[in-house]
Amino acid sequence: MFGGVNLESLPSNFAPQSMSSSSIRFDNFLDRESSLGVLLMLPGLTILAIFLAYPFALGIWLSLTDTRIGMPGEFIGLWNYIDLLEDDIFHQTAWNTMVYALVTVPFKAVLGLGLALVLNNRIRFSNPIRAFIMLPWIVPTALSSLGWFMIFDPVFSPISWLMIQMGLVESNINFLGDQVLAVSAICWVNIWRGIPFFGISILAGLQAVPHELHEQAAIDGANKYHRFMNVTFPHIKGIIMITSLLSIIWTFADFQLIYILTKGGPANQTHIFGTYAYQVGMSATEIGMGAAITLYMFPILAFFSIFLLRYMKKSA
Repeated sequence: MFGGVNLESLPSNFAPQSMSSSSIRFDNFLDRESSLGVLLMLPGLTILAIFLAYPFALGIWLSLTDTRIGMPGEFIGLWNYIDLLEDDIFHQTAWNTMVYALVTVPFKAVLGLGLALVLNNRIRFSNPIRAFIMLPWIVPTALSSLGWFMIFDPVFSPISWLMIQMGLVESNINFLGDQVLAVSAICWVNIWRGIPFFGISILAGLQAVPHELHEQAAIDGANKYHRFMNVTFPHIKGIIMITSLLSIIWTFADFQLIYILTKGGPANQTHIFGTYAYQVGMSATEIGMGAAITLYMFPILAFFSIFLLRYMKKSA
């Protein structure tokens, strides 16, 4: 007896039937692709909510306050954004960021495409060469930036030493102390780091192009240029667009490279959104203003994203 119920009077298959029906319902749930997809996505969505959505929402809230480090802030609405529109350094920062992205991304795309075309040919030691070419992308940004900092150093720069030996200049060049040279230096390092990413991504697309199409075009009398423009490029155009979009986002969000090389100098002339937000938010302790600076990136990135995605959709 249990709770007034005689357990011996229950059917012998009572428990197995209950468990069996539950198991069947669960199996049917897993058999549906949509349900299984949601179940598999839950851990990732939870991590995104904790480590991405919450900090983003907190950043939006902080940008609407006058919070400082160690001091609770008050809600001030859009005044941080309005004040930034009157900040000359912010104007220079926005211009620098646009130039930084619009100069480096096309160079990375073109040079990466050339690299992919070379690697797509049958050459000896192709695998070691591909691994070596990936080094700029694999090596941590902080480590490679320190190496370039020494290369551009006004005292120890091997570039300055070589140019002096060749009689091109009379004294060492302060690459990172001149505005034009500093902007050129950080753009060059960004291009150097980004070429492998474009090259390997486009190479994967090149190797997916059916050889039969090239053979048919060659039979029809098309030369290499026409085969590339009419056969190869339509197949890799989508990869180039997506890679360019990712590169634009990463370039806008760049921090380590510029902070190590110039820290936004000389005279705030190489700041981009990330470094200027750090200077205002952490060094000047104005957390609310720093958050507003970073959030100014999103309308610009949204514009680039919509433009590139619509272009891909039209050309598909």
